[in-house]
Amino acid sequence: MRINKFIAQSGITSRRKADELILQGKVKVNGAVLTEPGYDCKEDDLVEVDGKIVKLEAEKVYYLLNKPTGYVTTAKDQSDRPIILDLMEDVDQRVFPVGRLDMNTSGIIIMTNDGDLSYKVSHPKHNLYKTYRALISGELTMKKLAKLERGVDIGGYITAPAKVKVVKKLQNSTVVEISIMEGKNRQVRKMFKAVGNPVQELERIAIGNIKIGKLSLGHYRKLRPDEIEYLKGI
Repeated sequence: MRINKFIAQSGITSRRKADELILQGKVKVNGAVLTEPGYDCKEDDLVEVDGKIVKLEAEKVYYLLNKPTGYVTTAKDQSDRPIILDLMEDVDQRVFPVGRLDMNTSGIIIMTNDGDLSYKVSHPKHNLYKTYRALISGELTMKKLAKLERGVDIGGYITAPAKVKVVKKLQNSTVVEISIMEGKNRQVRKMFKAVGNPVQELERIAIGNIKIGKLSLGHYRKLRPDEIEYLKGI
């Protein structure tokens, strides 16, 4: 088994993040620092990540968390800011976030120890739309809406086509829903800024067909069997 898959299936993090940890010299195999992300683990290998021995998780678990603003989407934070795992302290298994939401964005995020599912949900090639509800400054004209749907330059990168609809027009702002397949850092905020309508509030309300529903801020629930099968079948 490839080392990044081993780390992901142990419940530490995703395969992509595992590669980063290897390149940072934070992974050891049999006491030696690993420098090759393509290493194939053997059955009797001793694997350490950040000085801790890791083993494969026997039971896969899947949760949906409604993240409040003010929490960072990491397993630990060097600045001691609140992390989303603080909201799941009563979960016995070690879980990690699938993708990320920036500190000032609320909404749903999948928490799991299944590295393969994390890869499917995170990678844009699987065409899984993530839907956000945004409160933006000013009016979103039809011209701007069409531009967002086609793709905009957010700083050296042209976004893929998006789905955009106006939900409600207010006096000095607009409520908009936008669905994107990518996950660039602060992408939705950058997209609206690019057309002159900065985001005031942002919430993720759906991941594919999985919706926020009545899940309260700061709470989580187990994914239903049909939701898990849906994600695995992407």
